[in-house]
Amino acid sequence: MVFLQSYCEVNASISHTWVDEGIAPCFYFTLVPSILLTIAFFLGTVHCIFYQKYGTAMEPKFIPRSRLYVLQQVVSVLLLLQFLGGLVWRAASGGELPGYVVLYGCFSALGWVWAIALLRTERRRALVMDRTRGHSTALLLFWALAFSAENLAFVSWYSPHWWWGLEDDQQQVQFALWLMRYTGTGLLFFIGFKAPGLPRRPYMLLINEDERDVENSAQSLLGRADENQSTWQGFRKKVRLLVPYMWPRGSLFLQMLVVFCLCLLGVERAINVFVPIYYKNIVNELTDQSPWRALATTVCIYVLLKFFQGGGAGASGFISNMRSFLWIRVQQYTNRVVQVRLFSHLHSLSLRWHLGRKTGDVLRSIDRGTSSINSLLSYIVFSIFPTIADIVISIIYFITYFNAWFGLIVFVCMTLYLTLTIIITEWRTKYRRDMNQQDNNAKSKAVDSLLNFETVKYYNAENYEVSRFEDAILKYQVSEWKTQASLAFLNQTQNLIIGSGLLAGSLLCAYFVTEGKFQVGDFVLFGTYIIQLYTPLNWFGTYYRMIQNSFIDMESMFKLFEEDEEVKDVVNAGSFLYKLGKVEFENVYFSYTNGKEILKDVSFTVLPGQTVALVGPSGSGKSTIVRLLFRFYDVQGGCISIDGQDISKVKQKSLRAHIGVVPQDTVLFNDTIRDNIRYGRIAASDQEVEEAALAADIHDKIMTFPEGYDTQVGERGLKLSGGEKQRVAIARTILKAPQIILLDEATSALDTQTERNIQASLSKVCVNRTTVVVAHRLSTIIGADQILVISDGRIAERGRHEELLLKGGLYADMWMKQQQAQDSDSSSDTETKDRQSEKLQPPSTSSGHHGH
Repeated sequence: MVFLQSYCEVNASISHTWVDEGIAPCFYFTLVPSILLTIAFFLGTVHCIFYQKYGTAMEPKFIPRSRLYVLQQVVSVLLLLQFLGGLVWRAASGGELPGYVVLYGCFSALGWVWAIALLRTERRRALVMDRTRGHSTALLLFWALAFSAENLAFVSWYSPHWWWGLEDDQQQVQFALWLMRYTGTGLLFFIGFKAPGLPRRPYMLLINEDERDVENSAQSLLGRADENQSTWQGFRKKVRLLVPYMWPRGSLFLQMLVVFCLCLLGVERAINVFVPIYYKNIVNELTDQSPWRALATTVCIYVLLKFFQGGGAGASGFISNMRSFLWIRVQQYTNRVVQVRLFSHLHSLSLRWHLGRKTGDVLRSIDRGTSSINSLLSYIVFSIFPTIADIVISIIYFITYFNAWFGLIVFVCMTLYLTLTIIITEWRTKYRRDMNQQDNNAKSKAVDSLLNFETVKYYNAENYEVSRFEDAILKYQVSEWKTQASLAFLNQTQNLIIGSGLLAGSLLCAYFVTEGKFQVGDFVLFGTYIIQLYTPLNWFGTYYRMIQNSFIDMESMFKLFEEDEEVKDVVNAGSFLYKLGKVEFENVYFSYTNGKEILKDVSFTVLPGQTVALVGPSGSGKSTIVRLLFRFYDVQGGCISIDGQDISKVKQKSLRAHIGVVPQDTVLFNDTIRDNIRYGRIAASDQEVEEAALAADIHDKIMTFPEGYDTQVGERGLKLSGGEKQRVAIARTILKAPQIILLDEATSALDTQTERNIQASLSKVCVNRTTVVVAHRLSTIIGADQILVISDGRIAERGRHEELLLKGGLYADMWMKQQQAQDSDSSSDTETKDRQSEKLQPPSTSSGHHGH
């Protein structure tokens, strides 16, 4: 038979909060369900009303299916049944049934009913203008407090009034129910951050995406959606990319430094505990008028510990400075490895990617990404983990040497602080990401404008460029203001929580001192320890923000790492073996973009030592053939082979080592002329460089410069003329001495006389070498062994010069037009010279003689 005799047990009162080394059950099981029901009822009601009034029912096709969401529902229902089952079991077991047990079961069940209703409401309705998706603050706070309440039970580990002893069947059942609650609330709390079963994008975007053409809109919508995703999304993948940089492989010295720095970190944690204790001892010894020798010893130990610790917890102390000094080498290793790997990866990407890249964006992404990796490692290893360790140590210390109230105060403050910090920081992530994007845009505009300085001057567009840059800066500052304003809001929230906890703990400690339960030194100990604890805790929000900012800053760098190499060496690719230099194109098809073929069924053969010329109108595919032969791209159909070896099956480096290219648009490094020519063969001597310049007919021109071969060519070689740049490129290729030569409009920027000189030089260089020439001036390829006329991606005609003229086809028509244009230019030049000579002749005097 059950007796509902009183609210608490016999000889117990709800005003008794601490009984027999533990929290009084009557007080605990009254406080916890009351808080949970209050949060669930008031915040949940406001939440539901808001969703019903301003939300809309989501269409089923937009609601993602999720097993984790099903798990959330199942766990929530099990917890609800657990509370009801526990109440029924307690009533059926006979004996006294205190009132707080009934209140705990009923209030908890009502709270979880409301939480399940909130979960289902968020699943079925959406705020149309909501920019981010995730569980509401009310639901996250409910789960967080429920999980925290179950953790609070550990405080009563030694109390005989709780179930930890497992002495009888009743305690064993209560322990099993607690274990179910602990596991369930923990699962809901951690799964809640992922928010399964809710759309990952704003509902309005989903509607628009469904109404538009998916092919046209998917890319832009996905791009916008990424702005609102959590920075912790793909965390495991990001960590996998970071792992190679965290541990200095191959260097025993650096590995020992890492281990030693971690040991110093542990020493710092111990010192942080002893500093307040010795400060307390000094106060107590001064109060008790202890002997001078004992007091002096305590003071010296305290000062020594403070010297090791520094002004704050781990700030500017001897150990902290020593650790920072030793960590420099590890940090430099990380910085070097990530930059070198990323730089190598960028060079492995295809020409297609480099033609479409924005140099300013790439440089900013590299700079921010590499610095953010160092920041991330530093914050996680030397800030986050030590701070969490300090919090755990402090809670254990306060519970052990003071009482559970102080541990409770610290625990509640920590929970609220961390929960709100995470929620607010996740909310303001989009502002930081948008600020980075605007920063990239501003820097990209500046870089593009400066790189195209001449174009800006040609079109008198200085004011336009300045206004564009100013507009980009204004947009950046708008995003920056939002970022800073949300940061100020977060800081104020954190300060409010920290101040409230400090006030509650100080008042309680002062009360115990006045009651004679604590000494004055204990109050000093509490104040010193709690301020020492709150110092890193106050920075904890900053650490979390910086870690999240580092993830945001690394996103662009990770995207660079994720860029696939379009042209890859096949598995177990062999090295290219040069034999004679026979080049074959067999039924080659190629397109830069889907739906627009550049080359269509192109087939031809270049025999060893032959010269084949490619001619045709602009855009017909001539330069594409050269790029395919150099394997900047892989063909979509057909095969390209050299000496019977498919070039897609051999290593790119070994293939390109035998091919020399003189491109149509020559871009030089901002270095000396000597080093630009030597780029053809890095190990070449100065004499070989000058011989290559002689062969390219630029040596005499270089010697007229004041600094000769040490002349700086400027950004992209802008200090040299077009013809000089092209001759440097020809000299560079001559120095490389390749077996196969590709000339892409190699003399297009030269005057007639220089062109003839270089043609003679190229003829010597190309002797007994397989040569493919892309030519615009047909007069330069008269002696080619074979001429291919390319039109609309196909070979329209082929043959020698004389044969093609006799055919009277496309080549003959191009030849005729160029000859007419040349004759017209020659006649106009002759007329101009005649007029100039007439103007220079002295006036005739014959009329004066006739006058006599």
